[in-house]
Amino acid sequence: MSSILTNNSAMVALQTLKSINNDLGKVQSEISTGKTVESAKDNAAVWAISKVMSSDVEGFKAISDSLSLGQATVGVALDGAETITDLLTEIKGKIVNSQESNVDRTKIQTDIEALTNQIESITGAAQFNGLNLLNESKTVNILSSLDRAADGTVSDNNIAIQAVNLGTEDGVIDTSGGSYDAVGGAAAITVNAAGSTNMAIASVTAGTAYSLSITGGGAGGSFTADTSGQGDAALIGYVAAEGDTVADVSAGLVAAFDSYVAGLGASPAGLDDLTIAVNGTSGITVTSAAASGTAPINTWGISVSTVVSEDNVAAGALNALADINVATEEGADAALNSIESLIQTSIDTAASFGSSGRQIDTQMEFVGKLTDLLVSGIGTLVDADMEAASAKLQALQTQQQLGVQALSIANQAPQTILSLFR
Repeated sequence: MSSILTNNSAMVALQTLKSINNDLGKVQSEISTGKTVESAKDNAAVWAISKVMSSDVEGFKAISDSLSLGQATVGVALDGAETITDLLTEIKGKIVNSQESNVDRTKIQTDIEALTNQIESITGAAQFNGLNLLNESKTVNILSSLDRAADGTVSDNNIAIQAVNLGTEDGVIDTSGGSYDAVGGAAAITVNAAGSTNMAIASVTAGTAYSLSITGGGAGGSFTADTSGQGDAALIGYVAAEGDTVADVSAGLVAAFDSYVAGLGASPAGLDDLTIAVNGTSGITVTSAAASGTAPINTWGISVSTVVSEDNVAAGALNALADINVATEEGADAALNSIESLIQTSIDTAASFGSSGRQIDTQMEFVGKLTDLLVSGIGTLVDADMEAASAKLQALQTQQQLGVQALSIANQAPQTILSLFR
């Protein structure tokens, strides 16, 4: 049936032409933008995935910057630690020279002090963008990765860098910070004329000062090194640095005690019979030998106390340099033993920074490759296949021309009805 009111052929031709024009518009958009999925209406699922991946790419670019900054910071610290190791080795050579009896030990001591000052200068200058890994013992975290779980949650991973204070300064205990509290609730442990006992240190908190209080009594009189947390506390104490363990604090207290006794010169009778040593990882062991000397003090009371203060300052790892004095034969002998541990400390520090630097380098390489893979994956999802788009464009342009022709023919069909009325 023919009708002059409804032209079905024209409507079909028009709908076909609209569909062709719509497809042609999409292809032209792909060609102009380079993307097959430009917005959520193109493909909501793929668009959402690509946006999440794009945000991860931006995150990893920021991580790459963080790693670069960390790499430079660790590099500066590593160079400083290696230079300090060289200077300590040079100091060792001068200490060895001082062992001879026919050398000018005063001039050698002057050279050692100059090298010590150079070490202090390096620890102060070894900073990058305000961060110095050689003047304070602490843990520095460098953002290294973002991990996305299956449920979409994101967690960050860090590379922990252990900064080491290679300074030569002594620790500072703020005795005005408050009264000392006995560790473990025990006020003191008594060591008699002969015997030993263990003193446990339950835990370690960075910035906390640990101090030994020593009192003596008996037939030879009495002696008080420290009973109130004042006075000699700074001489028989140790401030815990970040990362210190019970063993570290114990070793610090042992060194402080030995230095204190050596500094007394003529020790009270009986104090020379008292020794303190590190007890594994649990604390210290206090031992008293059989009393010797004239009218000795034969009973000793020892306690470990703590005080917390923001003004406590941990000693530099090379603080023993300040005690090196080769001007005397005795000082030269003691210095030879001391310098070995200082060199080992700087070597260990440099090795630690070297390992951290290598870890950062490896992570930077991985993050770079991962970023490239993510970008490639996003491209696979949303980028247009330009060869296919080109071929499709030509086909649609041909279809468009044919559609226009078909619509023109369909529009002319009603005029054939006029022949029926002639």
